[in-house]
Amino acid sequence: MRLSRIIMALTVGLAVVAVPTAAGAAQPQPAPTLTETPQPPPYPPGQGAATLTVNRTTITLGETVVLTGRNFGPNERVTIVVSVAPLAAPAPGQARRSDGSTVAMAPVAFQAAAPLTFYANTNSRGRFTEPYKPSITGLLTFTATGDESGRSASTEVRVLPRQGDQQPLPVTGDSLGTPMKLGGGLVGAGAVLLLMTLAWRRRHRLGTGAS
Repeated sequence: MRLSRIIMALTVGLAVVAVPTAAGAAQPQPAPTLTETPQPPPYPPGQGAATLTVNRTTITLGETVVLTGRNFGPNERVTIVVSVAPLAAPAPGQARRSDGSTVAMAPVAFQAAAPLTFYANTNSRGRFTEPYKPSITGLLTFTATGDESGRSASTEVRVLPRQGDQQPLPVTGDSLGTPMKLGGGLVGAGAVLLLMTLAWRRRHRLGTGAS
């Protein structure tokens, strides 16, 4: 009897211990939380927006400007497009004729050239330097775009004409007035001389006949 009671007590104890464990296993587990994938920053860490600068903002035709690009993609080709706009035209002046009258002067029209394109290569830090020698005057806008990164930046350079390359402004109006007046005066003087010569010859003949 004692042995049976001991077995029954052990059985009941094991059953009591097993019930909480089974109840905990039966409870629903919380669903795992989804973590958002971090988006890459628009630029690499420690690197800002792409920039394009020049060593001189105003040069004379024939001089060279140096462009410097920063924060482009590492070891990529950069396409640089140059667009040209005319400089501000000077105010029309006046020219004085030989007779003292004045006539308006019109500035020569500027014909903008088509956009030009050249290339540069960046180093491992996304930087490049590229010299450029303009072949036309005007306000030049340089736009650099990385072929792989797509980063873009712009800058401007004003190219002035050389002192000896400035063309005189054409004169509008009657530019033949002075030559025509001069020619007319010469014709009139010649006619007077011719009449005086004929009169002298006639007077000389009459004097000879009377003697």
